[in-house]
Amino acid sequence: MGHLDHAAFGWLTPVLSYVMACTGAALGLRCTVRALAATGRARRNWLITAASAIGTGIWTMHFVAMLGFRVGGTEIRYDVPLTVLSLLVAMVVVCAGVFAVGHGRDRTRSLLLGGLTTGIGVATMHYLGMAAVRLHGDVTYEPVLVGLSVLIAVVAATAALWAALNIEAPVAVTVASLVMGAAVSSMHYTGMLAVRVRVTPSGELLPGATAMQFVFPLAVGLGSYLFLTSAFVALSPTAGEREESASAQRPVETAAR
Repeated sequence: MGHLDHAAFGWLTPVLSYVMACTGAALGLRCTVRALAATGRARRNWLITAASAIGTGIWTMHFVAMLGFRVGGTEIRYDVPLTVLSLLVAMVVVCAGVFAVGHGRDRTRSLLLGGLTTGIGVATMHYLGMAAVRLHGDVTYEPVLVGLSVLIAVVAATAALWAALNIEAPVAVTVASLVMGAAVSSMHYTGMLAVRVRVTPSGELLPGATAMQFVFPLAVGLGSYLFLTSAFVALSPTAGEREESASAQRPVETAAR
């Protein structure tokens, strides 16, 4: 069995990946809160933004963490189409879960369905991303740890969607985001602990791209999207804030007349 190192750069990749997960969660929860206060096209747009934020945050968390993954005796490359597919899966399944909650009439049923869909989707994204790994050897998994990672993903997704439905205060959203980020990170590293690699030394060139050639630039781009969108959402007023502002201006306009 090859020696596995999940943090080749020390605490850098685990901490940075956790920050990405928390940022995506915070933005997604904030957008979901906005969506539930809106109707029609505005609700749809907020839900799409929420789904893209959470999906991007989870995917970026996974691959930033993977930058620190090393296997003794072999280099690692990534299959580009499968890596991109894992990103699309993250977006689509999170979108399905968020829309189930945002448009469902029975909130309890919608929450359970959305949490299950999103959790399984997150786990699928993780293992698709792992399927994209190319190395000299064979990769197998410990079934019990795989099952535990999927369970953590479902519980984390359900808790996040519950928070989106029930939490509005900025401080509470921040706390919920930190918890969700921890849950997503736990799911990732539980899944990584399930990995077993039997290295077969070879001088052949591996197919695919290295992490620095493909994964790192894509993760930086998606991370930038998260931070810029977070700034936009944080600075844009909510419906309640706009209503309060309008109410405050009415007496001033009346006195001016």
